[in-house]
Amino acid sequence: MNILTVLLFSLLNFIVGADSTKSEPIGANLVFVGDAMQHEAQLDQAKLEGGGSRYDYKDCFPLLAPDITEADYAVVNLEVPLGGGPVYRGYPCFSAPDSYAEALRDAGFDLFLTANNHCLDSGDKAARRTLAALDRLGVDHIGTYHDAAQRDSLVPFIKTINGIKIGFLNYTYGTNGIQPKEGMEVAYIDKEKIRNEIEKTRKAGAEMICVTMHWGIEYVLHENKEQQNLSDFLVGEGVDLIIGSHPHVIQPMKVVRNDKENKDVLVVYSLGNLISNMKTTDTRGGALVKVRVEREPDGRPVFKNAAYDIFFAAKPEGRGSNFKVYPSRYADRIPSGQKEHWRMFERNARKIFDECNVKVPAVK
Repeated sequence: MNILTVLLFSLLNFIVGADSTKSEPIGANLVFVGDAMQHEAQLDQAKLEGGGSRYDYKDCFPLLAPDITEADYAVVNLEVPLGGGPVYRGYPCFSAPDSYAEALRDAGFDLFLTANNHCLDSGDKAARRTLAALDRLGVDHIGTYHDAAQRDSLVPFIKTINGIKIGFLNYTYGTNGIQPKEGMEVAYIDKEKIRNEIEKTRKAGAEMICVTMHWGIEYVLHENKEQQNLSDFLVGEGVDLIIGSHPHVIQPMKVVRNDKENKDVLVVYSLGNLISNMKTTDTRGGALVKVRVEREPDGRPVFKNAAYDIFFAAKPEGRGSNFKVYPSRYADRIPSGQKEHWRMFERNARKIFDECNVKVPAVK
């Protein structure tokens, strides 16, 4: 082998070796969805599917599960207490069986948000039982606590996801006029408290901060001034992701600029319903948002991009079927009698997102 051949061979090995060591930027994929409701008709159908002795939700989420499980971390708003029975209730004062949360966990959700206007529907005892049930299921949860001391000990909640330390916080505008009576702690929206907990989370080592807000006006497809003011406040406090729930309909998603910290911030005003028995067009489904965060070459992790998809919650059609979430790619499988409801929901949701979203496109 002559010297020229040796040099060419060495150069080839160098090039191949360099290519083989190339890797994608270190990052994490997050998924967020909206309100997991549980109305009376859902309870009745789940009991029917369970043969009358248990509540069976196994058929509700299998089509959505791949979107959830492929994420490194997935977040859902659990908008019902897990009251423990033997009697469960729908609207207006909810109480759902543990198997409902179990089905959400099995679909791939990692973090359950519990600060919402229905968290005290069945009183302090049920609110505390919800926390114990979620612990037994082995899922993360934030937003409500056994008492103020537990909140102080559990906040900040920081999750290391693919090497990136992300702090999560959850707040609600209220609890339908029901006040904690036995020391139960609910994270209400309070700017001073939020500011302090953001700072506490940052000092504890969080490299990014996600604040989830239960806010807005029900059934209104646009954010209001209060939501805008709160999101401006959170951006000013240096958070990276702001994810909203409560209106039961979708609202716009926007990437805004924090010039002071030289970074983009994702603001999602409302993701609508994950699943429910609501009947009006815009409440029949919701959206999920897929979020990518990455570590920059200088070591700083930042929000990189986001994209949304929409889905439809079909109602059961007799025994052997349950309420079921259909991502848009499975629209052809929606029961024929409900396809027009889907088309109307899709038309309205796409119109809002097309007209109002800023740098958050549909999933390709």
